[in-house]
Order: sequence, then structure tokens, then C-alpha cells
Amino acid sequence: MPTMCILSHIVKWICLNFVLYMGILSAIFGKKSTVNLGELIENGAQIIDVRTSGEYQQGHLKKSKNIPLDRLPSQLSKIDKSKPVITCCASGMRSASAKGILSRAGFGEVHNGGSWLNLKKYM
Repeated sequence: MPTMCILSHIVKWICLNFVLYMGILSAIFGKKSTVNLGELIENGAQIIDVRTSGEYQQGHLKKSKNIPLDRLPSQLSKIDKSKPVITCCASGMRSASAKGILSRAGFGEVHNGGSWLNLKKYM
């Protein structure tokens, strides 16, 4: 009986820590979007690739515009506030930061597309 009690506590501890861990990840990266990115792209959403120019030159989406993350705050005028924006990068971390920058700058509809390779399937 004591073994079952200990096991029960361990399982509860693991579950609690998993929930906390996922909450932290959601806070950092944002919740997974339920928006249809393919439909947004088809309807003219702007794709902003925030990788460095060197990374961008090694491969990118045809319809994307390269504005490296470190230059984004000073280059906001290159993005149309009236159209949806999808940010992308190599993994999704920089694009999550870019989404935050754009949202705080007053862009109404901004989505983190994650990796640019993830968006390639919509092209």
C-alpha cells in the first residue's frame, strides 16, 4: 500500500511539472495558432522572414520579405498595417519575438508561422 501511495505522488508531481512546463513554453512561444496560414497566404498575407540576410539568401519563400529581427523596429514602414502578417524564421523563436514587436506596434493581425520551411507547403 505505501508503494502505491508513493507512486501516486510521483505521478501527480510529474503531471503538475508537465503542465507548468507547457505553460512556460506557451508564454514564451505563444499558443499554437488555429488560423489557416495557407488561406491567409492565398488571400495576400505578408510573409516577413526575420532571419539574417545571409540565412535568407541560402533559401527563402518567393513571396516573403526579409527584415532581420534586429532591424525590424526601424523598418516597420515596409510592412502594410492593413494586411495580415505572418512572421517566420529558422525555428519559430525569432518569429515569435517579431510577432510581439509587430503587435505592440499596432499591427492588427499578426501570426507566428514558425519555420519558413513550415510555410513552404503553402506555396
